[in-house]
Amino acid sequence: MAKLNLSVAVGDYDRTRALIDGSVAIDGVDPVYMTLVPEEIFFRAFRAAEFDICELSLSSYTVKTAQNDCPYIAVPAFVSRAFRHTSIYVRTDRIKKPQDLKGRKVGVPEYQLTANVWARSLLEDDYGVKRSDIHWIRGGIEQAGRPEKITIKLPPGVRLENAPDGATISGLLEAGEIDGFIAPRPPTLIEKGHPHVGWLFPDPTAVAKDYFKRTGFFPIMHVVGIRRELAERHPWLPGAVYKAFEQAKAAGLKKLSDTSATKVTLPFVEERLSEARALMGDDFWSYGVEANRKALDYFLAQHHAEGLSPRRVAVDELFHSSTYETFKL
Repeated sequence: MAKLNLSVAVGDYDRTRALIDGSVAIDGVDPVYMTLVPEEIFFRAFRAAEFDICELSLSSYTVKTAQNDCPYIAVPAFVSRAFRHTSIYVRTDRIKKPQDLKGRKVGVPEYQLTANVWARSLLEDDYGVKRSDIHWIRGGIEQAGRPEKITIKLPPGVRLENAPDGATISGLLEAGEIDGFIAPRPPTLIEKGHPHVGWLFPDPTAVAKDYFKRTGFFPIMHVVGIRRELAERHPWLPGAVYKAFEQAKAAGLKKLSDTSATKVTLPFVEERLSEARALMGDDFWSYGVEANRKALDYFLAQHHAEGLSPRRVAVDELFHSSTYETFKL
């Protein structure tokens, strides 16, 4: 039987590199890999379903699943995870603590981004800052005119407006026309060293560690999707994809743990790896549904409470049934 010739669009991460360089194969698949930034993958996937297998925003995937209109079915390979305390930037000359955001204008590139769902949730849960307490301004980070790639309907009381024509969130923040900014990417003002723009939390790592100790959540950002019609036609495919992504992650961690010559161009990698394992366990970047069910269920509840998903999606709606169990020797 000939292998399936499928397009695969993912980010270039240590946990996907073994797939991209061919050292880990997807059983039965002859892949064509495209290493693209998440914004491009998501836009092309949710606008035109251009890829056979691809990285997907958990939030966008949840929106489409709730609408019963998603061209993809996911496998629980969480290729992007991040504590989003570092995603909240503010005018430090005005905002000194989270509660100061009440009544303020905060920019977002898209309201429904997964990072923003997690960030808004922690602001409400831990600091009492509700979504309705903030005046949200939507616009491109560095390029004007960025659209919300998926149509959303927000509940009454949540105020979301588009940035003025030609304006960017970075520019509005620099000019002081907004008071903060939440997104996965930092504004260029940070690189330029703007004296009055910085993190809301001066020590976001310490705050994130405390968050993990209290909740057990290592926030999930992205899943891996397979075109639904392919999964239906080839029921072995989701299991093969999940297996390959697991193997690729294991290969990346093995290299990261090899301290004879550091594989990352950054000092103190060995120490940070040891700290992560001490805090979060050896399998700190876990794949699979059951190991992540609590965090996924929390996210889905928050997503629905925000009005992003028109109905409360269940965890088990997100993933192909063949990925729940694997063989053991």
